[in-house]
Amino acid sequence: MKRLLIFPALALAFGGSAALAASTKPYVGHELASTAHITLTQAQATALKARPGHVTDKELEKEAGGSGMRYSFDIKSHGKIYEVGIDAQSGKILETRRKVRIPTRLDGPAGYRRTLPSPPDRSWLQA
Repeated sequence: MKRLLIFPALALAFGGSAALAASTKPYVGHELASTAHITLTQAQATALKARPGHVTDKELEKEAGGSGMRYSFDIKSHGKIYEVGIDAQSGKILETRRKVRIPTRLDGPAGYRRTLPSPPDRSWLQA
């Protein structure tokens, strides 16, 4: 009887701690969050209103445009990835655009880039 009660208790303890660790996982730029007027949760809600879907990546970054600080979300919608930028001070939508998938040897099959990669160096081929 004791064995039957111990196993579920251990599973709950380990499973519960894993769920807690996953929910508190820091995102890229989390150290800048104290200077932002908009929280990550508020910015994510705004981004999902602009482009409904599933958030696959999120970050807080200093970048030109708006107040200079923005939340950036990658949102998968209808099989395509979109980038939605939200101003971290005002909460306004700065951009919403589709990311183009360009697989490279360095990025692997899931690599996404905004621009084409530079051509490889072939100077060693010339004699």
